[in-house]
Amino acid sequence: MTAEPFRSQLAALEQRGRLRRLSPRAGRDFASNDYLGLAGDPMIAQAVADAVARGVPLGSGGSRLLRGNAPEHEGLEAKAAAFFRTQAALFVANGYVGNLALFSTLPQRGDLIVADALIHASVHDGIRMSKATAVFAAHNDVQSFADLIAAFRAEGGKGRVWIAVETLYSMDGDMAPLADLAKLAAKHDAMLLLDEAHGTGVFGPGGRGLSAGLDGLHNVVTLHTCGKAMGAEGALICGPRIHVDYLINRARPFIYSTAPSPLMAVAASAALDRIEAADNRRDRLATLRQDAAEAICAPLGLPRPRSQIVPVILNEDARTMAAAAALQEAGFDVRGIRPPTVPAGTSRLRVSLTLNIGRSDVLALGDMLRRLAQ
Repeated sequence: MTAEPFRSQLAALEQRGRLRRLSPRAGRDFASNDYLGLAGDPMIAQAVADAVARGVPLGSGGSRLLRGNAPEHEGLEAKAAAFFRTQAALFVANGYVGNLALFSTLPQRGDLIVADALIHASVHDGIRMSKATAVFAAHNDVQSFADLIAAFRAEGGKGRVWIAVETLYSMDGDMAPLADLAKLAAKHDAMLLLDEAHGTGVFGPGGRGLSAGLDGLHNVVTLHTCGKAMGAEGALICGPRIHVDYLINRARPFIYSTAPSPLMAVAASAALDRIEAADNRRDRLATLRQDAAEAICAPLGLPRPRSQIVPVILNEDARTMAAAAALQEAGFDVRGIRPPTVPAGTSRLRVSLTLNIGRSDVLALGDMLRRLAQ
């Protein structure tokens, strides 16, 4: 098979300023999702070391429905269900697999998925595998969600409605109007599918996320990733027992995947303890957000950040990547984000605030951004 089609497509991406390359970690961390600085946490590491010492294996040896189901997986799931106050939880390899499983399995033929226009790519891919009809509402616009549901019913749609949002959007740093969406779901007997990837650990009592208070309801399923603020790896699907049991029986991304390492289940379990007791870390992160508001957002004319994610939208792909390169050369690990990850014409620098940096780093980054803007 000739390599020419691939070569020409890569060349086209490079010409448009959209060619991606892997690059090593370097500079001050304004790029990771390790918001609470727990990826290198010694207490989590010690829990894994203790598990190794008592003979917990590195590999699972198979899928969960074969011999890959370890006591550590089940222990984590029981702990997560109690922590997030749901009937059941299911541990999967990562958030991408979790959304593939949820959207390809739970909505049925004849149902309607109403998803936010800016929802994560993993949800789009799960929807492609679904038998349900899917439509996309204007971002964070509750009326748009309501209008699409009304249109579905007016056209004779009889199936269940599934409302899908991220609680905190990873590229814009804004939050879904969860209270209003919950009222809309109750009005239409709809299900809420809430992706808490960037909210878990950072928001809510004990770090339970922005959906805390909703996640025990009969019509709510939440996805909590373990690889961001929790500092580990994997994801937890939390919700009613009937939905978790259905996923175990019908979700192909779960059934046909090798189970995550039992050691990672140990790490995620320890991470739940760490985020529950991390109010001081959340306070420090909130202080960094205030620093970013003053040192980055105000001088650049940007709105105050509502979360630990601060987008600096530069619009043009090439300009964005040139700015990212200049920042990296100066010792700041800031990455440029281009379409299709974000809509065309909204390429941006994604500034991520983590406890791996401090106030002086934020002030220095703000100074560098102001010089670039000039």
